[in-house]
Amino acid sequence: MFRRRSQDAPAAATALAEEQAPQSRDPQAPKGRPTPKRSESQANRRTRASVPKDRKEAAREGRARMRSEREKQRLALLSGDERALPPRDKGPVRRFARNYVDSRFTVAEWFLPFAVVILILSVLHNPGLQFVSLMLWLLIILGIVLDSLRHALGLRKQLRERFPSESHRGVTAYALMRTLQMRRLRLPKPQVKRGATL
Repeated sequence: MFRRRSQDAPAAATALAEEQAPQSRDPQAPKGRPTPKRSESQANRRTRASVPKDRKEAAREGRARMRSEREKQRLALLSGDERALPPRDKGPVRRFARNYVDSRFTVAEWFLPFAVVILILSVLHNPGLQFVSLMLWLLIILGIVLDSLRHALGLRKQLRERFPSESHRGVTAYALMRTLQMRRLRLPKPQVKRGATL
């Protein structure tokens, strides 16, 4: 612990530091741009680090800016304007996935209405109706799984053919989540009619 170092250790450390040190620039070489005046550099520093004088006013402006951004995104979701859509919905691959889902009939979009009917049947104190509600529940779940599998495989095939160089990551899950929403409630709003050819 308190031993003396060997005599070679300082020499080896110095040699290693010289190897790792970046090559220094020639002080006489031009740097390629004129040196800014002191007043200019100080003014640049001040403008970068400026803090609003009235914090309440700055917060109010920030909230107004965020509100306008949200309103712009909401209008884009309603109209399908690609420029103002949130990042989750942007791009030609996501647009094609939305159109693929919107142009087809899906079992999953009827899940909520069926669930309400099944819930009403299961609450009634009739064993026959409760059995029917259980069978309906199993049929709707099985139908959703098979239909989702059919849509996922078809969408993947179409994406490989139409967008071979684009990333398809998360697009299938995005499309399947869209199938769970009723057509009228989907955002962005459907841009194609049911049965349209893509």
